[in-house]
Amino acid sequence: MLEISDATVRFGGVVALDHVSATFSQPVSGIIGPNGAGKTTLMNVISGFVSAKGQVRMEGQDLMRLAPHRRAHWGLRRSFQKEEIANDLTVSENVMVQLDFRLGKAGAKQDDVARMLNFVGLADRADKSGDALNSFERRLTDVAKCMVGDPKLIMFDEPGGGLSVDETRHLGALIKSIHAETGAQILVIDHDVELISDICTETLVLDFGRRIAFGPTPEVLADPKVKAAYLGTEEIKP
Repeated sequence: MLEISDATVRFGGVVALDHVSATFSQPVSGIIGPNGAGKTTLMNVISGFVSAKGQVRMEGQDLMRLAPHRRAHWGLRRSFQKEEIANDLTVSENVMVQLDFRLGKAGAKQDDVARMLNFVGLADRADKSGDALNSFERRLTDVAKCMVGDPKLIMFDEPGGGLSVDETRHLGALIKSIHAETGAQILVIDHDVELISDICTETLVLDFGRRIAFGPTPEVLADPKVKAAYLGTEEIKP
């Protein structure tokens, strides 16, 4: 369970996050909102890339007390809007890099990498170099990178960006199955409401750095405030 309490971020006179609180309890949860709503800022707070007031706790661990690399050691993984794939490394090597900090035998690490590459469907491309991958293969490699090393929390920032409808559907099914494979809790930011609706049991909606809705995804997406802020419709007031 990921607990965020009163997360507040100010960049000069701009309030990027304004006392945002939410308790994510489901295997896969979403964060949506219009551009500039604070979605990536919140993800950066959880990652430790942006300083904030408030608390972020999971499994009894106060993540705010850990430096970013310590959060990674603890079990935090994330992807970025642009895949971080080294073109001069193979698919297997790109994933293995994520285990450099972990103690243990090389054979066990190789087994972990092989298992996750098989899980995402890249076992037959393990020796393919990064510069030979298409955009979907790069995204799948990114997913495998997030899954190795016993993750506790995995965050995906717009994983469906630039993918076709079929690729996004395949990726969504893959993300839904990660929890059963690794036990990790998943947070997904994406502008694709259909993807969020398909894979996220609960969803947080931000607008101008404030929480405007949080709860079961179907209820959240039906909320007039959400439609007004995110879907571009006029809010119906009583």
